[in-house]
Amino acid sequence: MNLSKIGLIIGREYSVRVKKKSFILTTILTPILMAALILIPSLIMFYQGEKQQKMMFVDRSGLVKPYFESDKSVEYQFADANADIAQLKADFDNLGIDVLVFVSALDSSNNVAVTTYSKEPVSLETKNAISRKVETAVRDYKLRTYDIVGYDEIMAKVSTSVPVDALSLTDDGGEKEDSVEAYMVIAYIMSFLIYLFTFMFGNMVMRGVIEEKSSRIIEVMVSSVSSFELMMGKIIGVSLVALTQFLIWIVLTILLVAGGGLLFGGQMAASGAEVAAGTMGAEEVLSGGFMSGITEGLASLNLPYLVIFFLIYFLLGYLLYASMFAAVGSAVDNEADTGQLSLPITIPLMLGIFIMLHTFQHPSSPLSFWASIIPFTSPMVMLARLPFGVVPGWQLALSIGLLVVTFVLVTWISARIYRVGILMYGKKATFKDLYKWMKSKK
Repeated sequence: MNLSKIGLIIGREYSVRVKKKSFILTTILTPILMAALILIPSLIMFYQGEKQQKMMFVDRSGLVKPYFESDKSVEYQFADANADIAQLKADFDNLGIDVLVFVSALDSSNNVAVTTYSKEPVSLETKNAISRKVETAVRDYKLRTYDIVGYDEIMAKVSTSVPVDALSLTDDGGEKEDSVEAYMVIAYIMSFLIYLFTFMFGNMVMRGVIEEKSSRIIEVMVSSVSSFELMMGKIIGVSLVALTQFLIWIVLTILLVAGGGLLFGGQMAASGAEVAAGTMGAEEVLSGGFMSGITEGLASLNLPYLVIFFLIYFLLGYLLYASMFAAVGSAVDNEADTGQLSLPITIPLMLGIFIMLHTFQHPSSPLSFWASIIPFTSPMVMLARLPFGVVPGWQLALSIGLLVVTFVLVTWISARIYRVGILMYGKKATFKDLYKWMKSKK
């Protein structure tokens, strides 16, 4: 193996790809898209918040009015309890309201029915808010029917919020605070990025091999270098392209998000809390449950440690799969023929993503453990376990060691297929052909 020749191939692959218009466009547009996905929901909530929603209630039960207090986001109006609903619906456009809410009189079981009328569909958040408050009003009424002395005082005393401080015991007998929310967010981001980049850049290697094979450039190249040197140079060259693009994405995304945050100031933070409130209930956000858990958890995580192992698993996972994608690319004449041959490659990748979702809830389960050790799924699953702090050093070493050994073995097998496949034309290869090429001593 001639390292200088591999270096030349790496340089060629890198320079050719970073100068492509597609590389430049995706490098610029992807951070813009990522920043937009972060900023736009907050912007939408901010601008939506400028318009106060107006609701009119016709409350035949006489129970719910004390439970609906207007604020900056919604104004509650209460019509006469005996108002004609049909007439109000007919005059809806002239009432200056967004939603008309009808609360029925109490039935024999002291329950009510609620119906809303509006020109546009009522949002899930609005429906849940109405339902929650009406349920509270009816519940309180039913409790009062028991003539409990000092009911209001008792309810004020018994209503409480119980925060849970989750602490993990360390090996040295100490304690550390847990934040499952932050662990899940970081684990998902890292695992998904591994899957995305491995699949995307592995396919880039495969397409590059097919293009060069179709244009017969490969025949000229193999006259000067061995097929193994050519394959390794191509794989490493594309990996450097991937790292370059990834680092640019990270820097540009951070700058764009930071710039957007400075531009809109504290309004972005406030609207971001409103976004979370819309999906998980205002009480949870305002009490600091989910959002504060993420903020505190991120501050407690050892981010340099996670970044180092993210890069290790990204590189090793990419090299493992890229060698297989290169072998598939060498065995076909066009991209349309890759489906069947690339299936055994994509299945473990997809399996790793599915197991990753299980790992969020059960990072120490047998399935999570074995999937983080088996090389074909370990890049995704191990990164889903790492933020939880449940991975002993020996498991990490075993996982990386097996990944390195598997990479070397798979690369050797792929190189044997590659050296024959890149010079084969006009025949759609099968798994049987790949096996023959692998055993060939040619």
